[in-house]
This record gives sequence, structure tokens and C-alpha cells, in this order.
Amino acid sequence: MITVALDAMGGDHGASVTVPAALTILRKQPELKLILVGVRERLVRELAQHNERESGRLVVRHASETVDMDEPPASALRNKKDSSMRVAIDLVKSGEAQAAVSAGNTGALMATARFVLKTLPGIDRPAIITTLPTVHGHVHVLDLGANVDCTPEHLLQFAVMGSILVSAVEGKNNPSVALLNIGEEDIKGSDTVKKAAELLRASNVNYCGYVEGDEIYTGSMDVVVCDGFVGNVALKVSEGLAQMIAHFMSQEFRRNAFTRLAGLASRPVINAFRRRVDHRRYNGATFLGLNGTVIKSHGNADVLAFEHAILEAVTEVEKQVPQRIGREVGSMLEKREQA
Repeated sequence: MITVALDAMGGDHGASVTVPAALTILRKQPELKLILVGVRERLVRELAQHNERESGRLVVRHASETVDMDEPPASALRNKKDSSMRVAIDLVKSGEAQAAVSAGNTGALMATARFVLKTLPGIDRPAIITTLPTVHGHVHVLDLGANVDCTPEHLLQFAVMGSILVSAVEGKNNPSVALLNIGEEDIKGSDTVKKAAELLRASNVNYCGYVEGDEIYTGSMDVVVCDGFVGNVALKVSEGLAQMIAHFMSQEFRRNAFTRLAGLASRPVINAFRRRVDHRRYNGATFLGLNGTVIKSHGNADVLAFEHAILEAVTEVEKQVPQRIGREVGSMLEKREQA
């Protein structure tokens, strides 16, 4: 049985989302155990509203503090050692849980996870990776904000970790990896990106060259690598563009009686489109490179979105992603020493 610790107080909605998501997932996953971490009275009350209570597969673990969404990471790490976020990660450290999921403050979660769990040997910095929809299916992109300034070696490590994740979770042999750049030509890009490309060509990663921003959604690569500044900007631009398109479509279909009728007629197509690009189905970013599994849910996730974050945690535990990364990076370091 897999055990996942949930920061039940984190995110914009806290227990009103995390508790019903936990109950739904438990009905779908009979071999799963969840630990709800947070203020006991609040969680017990939320369970009662759903006519549920603690059981062998659903345990409440009291944590007296919560981390605010705008709280500085250093403050959360130093001053809130009994926060729901910290206790959930401590459960992974102790082995009582195999993964932790939180919709809380990203910076605080990364700082706490890195302090408690440490990075795997050979990994300098953990990276945030998530899945995005594409015209060919989906792509995994990292780093999405954990590391603003990266060296070529960091980008190589990100590529290795991303490749291992895709291989483990999706069963792909030798997944393709690309570097995000301002052009596909070798002469373009920063010195860091150019040097990272050299390292990738000399590695065992299936490196397929540079890609530009538009190819994140139109290309056929499995992994796209970039530093956290570029990755976070690309992600937020994508989210904003999706919201704008949805807003414009809604406006146009409500413009007059004719467009409202057209909207009714095209509703099946619109609903299918919404399902394909529904960000909730891709919720759950992984902190790769840690000695344990930590999943970051979007802060404003609803019940369905938080369910997907929990499922991502379960999948990565089943596929032993951290252990695979540790073995692969260890082997890579050993070959370098021998050379």
C-alpha cells in the first residue's frame, strides 16, 4: 500500500478542496493510504461535512501552523516547524509516507523539501517539472521556477532527470530531449545554453537540439529543458494566453442571438476542446532531484486538479522515480571518474 501525506491546509482553498479530493481518490485507489496533515479540528469538521471520518486508509495528523501563500521561504523554514507543509515532508523523511503533495507556497515548499529531504548525490539543485498538452500529446518541461540562474551543468542534470522521469512514468525508451532557445541554429543563444548543448551531445541523453518557444506546443520532443526564469515566464504566458482565448470565445458566442445559437450548435466541439486543454488534468508539478517524492499542486486548484496531483504522486512512487534518478546519476558520475 502506498502512503501519501497531504498538506491539507495549503493553497488558496485549503481543506475545502484537499479533503474532498482525498475522499474521491481513496474510492478510486483501493491500495492507497492518505495522511491529512493540518489543524485536526478543521479537518475532522470537514470530513464530517462529507459524512466521513478517520479510518485505516485515511489518517489525520495534527499540525498547529500553516504557511501563508505570500510568506518568505526563509521565514517559513525557520519559524514554522510545525506547519502542515513541514510535517507532511517530515513524514516522507521518516518513511511513514512515500510522497508529499501540497498546493501551498512554492518557494516555501521547495526550501522545506530541500532542507528536510536533501538532494540526491550528484544533483546540485532540484528542478520543477510539469506536463503540458501539445498537438502530438504532451511534453514535460523543466525547470519552471526553482532555479533562476543555472550553469550548463545544471541544465545537463535537468535533462538527465527529465529523461528518467519520462522513461519511468511513460515507459518510453530513450525519450527525446531539447533545449529551449531563441533559435534552432547553433550560433544562437547564450553562452550557458551553448555550453549545455555541448554537454548534452556528449552525454547518454537522447538530445535532439534547440527548440523555440512555439515548439513547446507544436513539437514532438518528450522533454524541454531551460532555466527556471525562462521556464516560469513561458508557463505563465501560456496560462494567460489560454485564459484570454477562453474569454474571447465566450464573448463572441454571446455577441448576439445568432452567435448564441452557433455556440449551442458547437457545444460538443467546444467541450471536447476544453477537455483536451484543461489545465486541471495536468496539475501536479514534481520537485525532481530530491531524496523523496514531492508534488506541487497549483495554488488555486479545485478538487479535480488536486486529485490529479495526488495521482501524479502515486505514479511516481510506483515507478520509483527518485531511486531511478539516483542510480542513473550515480552511474554517470562513476563513468566520469573512470574517464
